[in-house]
Amino acid sequence: MSALAITAITAVAAAATVAAAPLAYRAVRKHQRANDARIDTPNGVVEGRYVTIGGVEQWLQIRGEDRANPVLLVVHGGPGSPYSVFTPVLRAWERHFTVVHWDRRGAGRTLRRNGLRPEELDFELMVEDGIEVAEHLRQHFGQERILLMAGSMGTIVGLPMVRRRPDLFRAYVGTDFYVNMVENERKGRVDTIERLRAAGNRRGVAALERLDADPRTWDVKSWGTRMQWSMGTDPTTGNAALTTLFKLLLTKPDYSLADVSAWLKGFGKSRDLMFEQFMRWDARALGTSFDVPFYLFQGARDVVTLTEPAVEYFAEVVAPQKELVLIDGASHFCAFSQPAQFLSALCTVRC
Repeated sequence: MSALAITAITAVAAAATVAAAPLAYRAVRKHQRANDARIDTPNGVVEGRYVTIGGVEQWLQIRGEDRANPVLLVVHGGPGSPYSVFTPVLRAWERHFTVVHWDRRGAGRTLRRNGLRPEELDFELMVEDGIEVAEHLRQHFGQERILLMAGSMGTIVGLPMVRRRPDLFRAYVGTDFYVNMVENERKGRVDTIERLRAAGNRRGVAALERLDADPRTWDVKSWGTRMQWSMGTDPTTGNAALTTLFKLLLTKPDYSLADVSAWLKGFGKSRDLMFEQFMRWDARALGTSFDVPFYLFQGARDVVTLTEPAVEYFAEVVAPQKELVLIDGASHFCAFSQPAQFLSALCTVRC
């Protein structure tokens, strides 16, 4: 064999090794995470399955060390970003709760099973789905009521659920709470410009100053610009939460690469196709009186779903019981960046 041929083969082999290295690392990390996630308690529950909800097969991930524990239904944000990817950092929660992650229409494994159906990307339809999911879980576990935790744009689904069917829920737990989307974005733009200016970041200031001061004129690209600069310059966590999310997504033990692809597709497409809907969101339009205990666990310095409006809204809430907890050292995704603090607050609800 000629020296040229040997060199070519060596180059191809080296390239193949480099290309395979990330997949090998992914396989190792998936195995490690599977071991860390193992539940082998006598009354434990580990289920991942499709349930027909609203005539559509929708994915539920259900995990807990004792199926007699309270059921905690997690309503994800995004609006198309299932929070089951955070399972490794929520492992301790599964000692106290049966944690249920639901992939909504247009998201995650529900999208993978059914494809993208733009006509079904509707918050009103998702509220109806969520109520049906709650009824299913109540029957499945023989519990009269379950807990509901809604995060970020999950607020737009979770809050109407407890307003319409308080009989299904022990309590509502809001986090990364959106109050009024237009006002949140208006204030968020100003807040981020101030931080960027203080840091001497002229590029970021210029990018945000190019946006109209009235978010009602924005398109989804404009909104994405606000998100990019706000999260990227977060004084508490920076992009750490998003970085963690994508690392966990790539190493989720039960996720194939096709599942990863479906998650990413839902993340982008749901955001783009539902933009006009979520920009109309105003929690106060539902009223501020609730028939279930109301808990708000918010990052003490959330630069995405701003802390101050959420606290102001909480002050207006009338409920049988209510509690506000500001999570120290946390911004957006406070449940996942500070899971121990968040669990401590959740356990007061459990009791």
